Amino acid sequence: MTLIIGIVMVFGLVFGGFILSGGKMDIVLHALPFEGMMIGGGALGAFVIANSMTVVKDAAKGIVKTMKGPKWKEQDYTDLLNLLFELARIYKQKGILALDSHIESPKESDIFQRYPKILADHFAIELIIDSFRMLAMQFDDHFQTEDVINKKLRKHHKESAAAAAAIQSMADGLPAIGIVAAVLGVIKTMSSIDQPPEILGTMIGGALVGTFLGVFLAYCLVQPIAGRLKAVDEEDHAFYLIIRDVFVAMVANHPPNICVEIGRGNVPTTKQPDFYAIEASQRELPAA
Repeated sequence: MTLIIGIVMVFGLVFGGFILSGGKMDIVLHALPFEGMMIGGGALGAFVIANSMTVVKDAAKGIVKTMKGPKWKEQDYTDLLNLLFELARIYKQKGILALDSHIESPKESDIFQRYPKILADHFAIELIIDSFRMLAMQFDDHFQTEDVINKKLRKHHKESAAAAAAIQSMADGLPAIGIVAAVLGVIKTMSSIDQPPEILGTMIGGALVGTFLGVFLAYCLVQPIAGRLKAVDEEDHAFYLIIRDVFVAMVANHPPNICVEIGRGNVPTTKQPDFYAIEASQRELPAA
């Protein structure tokens, strides 16, 4: 929603100010399709050349992500803490073997089925399952466990951040591509130097639209989208950090409620559930 509001503000205030100051839109509108084709085509072509198809597809999905906002809401963090509490409670009371059926077949587990949105997230489930598998293989040093989980988190975050970085690179190149379009417009003007001044003025104005369009797209649209996508990715990544924090606390032999409280304390402030709400939701969970 904020993306749409921002775009309306950018176009309304930039072009509204231009018109109110006496600017004529006819020159801009006449040159816009041709300059836009050169600049947009050059930018998109360079984007495809510089990136794999996976990154290109992720960038397209990223545009939708900037409109939807972060994937994980406050209720999702509550669900995650409850899920980890249930698993930690079983581990504390009955040992790692009691979790075997849940870990090996999460889609058939009554615990995981209570949290369908988390169950549908491949990376979250794999991170939880792999962490408990390490524990089952006697890999129970909490410092080494944290290091292994951090490596997985860094790998995932680097891959998910590739789309935002690619869009940012395109934003960095757009002003230069705008200059290329403007130079082509100047070349076209110089080839018509025998024309009257009013025609030459229109042609030069059209050429300058290329410079304007490159800078405008770079700093008013593409770069803000890249920045917003990066912020959304960072906030979504915080969800997986909670899994790490709770699991490391569990390996350090803290009680399940303490493990969950450590995780709750690291939830982003705007999504952080209340301590008493988490406590109440834990009391409503089925017995281990």
